[in-house]
Amino acid sequence: MPAATVLPDCFCPVDGTRVPGGSLTWSCPVCRGPLDLDFSPSPAPLKALAGRVNSLWRYAECLPLPAPAISLGEGRTPLVELAGPVSAKLDFLMPTLSFKDRGAVMLAALARRLGPDRVIADSSGNAGTAVAAYCARAGLDCTVYVPVGTSPKKLEQIGAHGARLEVIDGDRESTALAARAAADEPGTFYASHVHNPYFLHGTKTYVHELWEDLGGRLTDALVVPVGNGTLLLGAALAVRELHTAGLIARRPALYAVQSAAVAPLAAAWRAGADDLVGETPMAPTFAEGIAIPRPPRARQILRAVRDSGGGFLTVTEDQIVAAQQDLASRGLYVESTGVACWAAVREGALGERTAVVPLCGAGAKTGLAKAVGG
Repeated sequence: MPAATVLPDCFCPVDGTRVPGGSLTWSCPVCRGPLDLDFSPSPAPLKALAGRVNSLWRYAECLPLPAPAISLGEGRTPLVELAGPVSAKLDFLMPTLSFKDRGAVMLAALARRLGPDRVIADSSGNAGTAVAAYCARAGLDCTVYVPVGTSPKKLEQIGAHGARLEVIDGDRESTALAARAAADEPGTFYASHVHNPYFLHGTKTYVHELWEDLGGRLTDALVVPVGNGTLLLGAALAVRELHTAGLIARRPALYAVQSAAVAPLAAAWRAGADDLVGETPMAPTFAEGIAIPRPPRARQILRAVRDSGGGFLTVTEDQIVAAQQDLASRGLYVESTGVACWAAVREGALGERTAVVPLCGAGAKTGLAKAVGG
């Protein structure tokens, strides 16, 4: 069964406002919040996947776009044992060295289909790199907004793909606000990994791959780093699809990991709240990729974790340093944000439950984090 050829409508999960498929509208016209996709696919059974293309496009029934000519072979990353009941999925082995390729290829394919004058994105590095690469592949004009202080290696990679850089003298939230202002200009496609739901339908393939590699099952827990929550929400989508289709008997618990330095969702969780509570100041952290003080999909993230029976975990800077060094000693050189989940569970936080952690970005992007205090 091929992927959808008619673009499904989007809708606002807060107030139900609908946006026709094929529109350049990037947020709810009423509340300006992120949009979801009106798309409920049925995944193929395990035996039907044999012989298919060895990329995320093998899950065609679950994707809202047909396989594009701009694919770089993204997806199908290795699953390896780490220690005891915990395994790791090596999502840093992607064309642009991060898991963001899963969603970026969807955004670039959608933009190419819609034919805008320009594409813009905002990012702390990895999403911008991925969007820049796939826009280059698609022949699309691209500008990436990044906060001052973004890793020089990530800036170099974005520029190498031909995208223009707009460096904002402010934090990640200031950068997003600047990009959103530009996104309202006519003829602009906002390749937002936060607001555009097509990105989530790319990241969900992470779980479809796990399910296939584990022979049609999932582990007891899925541990996911959370800033804007795109991997976690994608995981929740995939789990729901597989469970609804009867392809898994039970849903795994979702555990969201945040840096203790910037943990607005963990604070809301501890307070028993359905949304963010108070203000979370920006603070320095080695996990820069998940340092998001006000994630726009906070309510959805909290609900997804709660519905799964999971929870939130936070990690200190020293734990991040130790986890990065530990992974390197095991042959895995991972960027400091990408080690957060291993930092959270390596000392047995989940007991004997089986779990998978994603290693989301390559260490070459940031280098080694240095121990706090020297």
